[in-house]
Amino acid sequence: MHRICVYLGSREGVSPQHRQLAEALGTAIAERGWGLVYGGARAGLMGALADAALAAGGEVIGVIPQALVRNEKAHTGLTRLIEVADMHERKAQMAALADAFVTLPGGIGTLEELFETWTWQYLRFHAKPIAVLDSDGFFAPLLEFLDRTVEAGFLDADTRARLISEREIAPLLKRLAPET
Repeated sequence: MHRICVYLGSREGVSPQHRQLAEALGTAIAERGWGLVYGGARAGLMGALADAALAAGGEVIGVIPQALVRNEKAHTGLTRLIEVADMHERKAQMAALADAFVTLPGGIGTLEELFETWTWQYLRFHAKPIAVLDSDGFFAPLLEFLDRTVEAGFLDADTRARLISEREIAPLLKRLAPET
């Protein structure tokens, strides 16, 4: 395991627990000697994650579309900031750099990244593990909905089972790289 791609909000959200979770995950990734790949912003949870990983001595690679450099205030203190043409290139570049994916709380962009990456896994474009970190039940309604899609016959149980969900960082990271 070399790099974890994290999808999460460019906003803080209402709960301070979400920022604490982002910071704790960034620190844990760096302390394991793994690199972090994320969306390249310094705002919101994205910035908190990156700053924590950097403070713990980690490699942090941000990938950001040129159009968002100003809007999301690109993080200029990263190990490497990659500017790309658009969101499609951003997601492809992030996926290419990562060995696994973790999703934290965020909005529609975060969910879109999760679902596209999971779809790529389903279509066998990659075999990298994908997880949601659900420490406070933020993703519980979504996970329940996904279980309902299995019950309704729109999603097979094996595909659903490949989306890892844990409430704590250590077990989640262990499931992403069981040999470590």
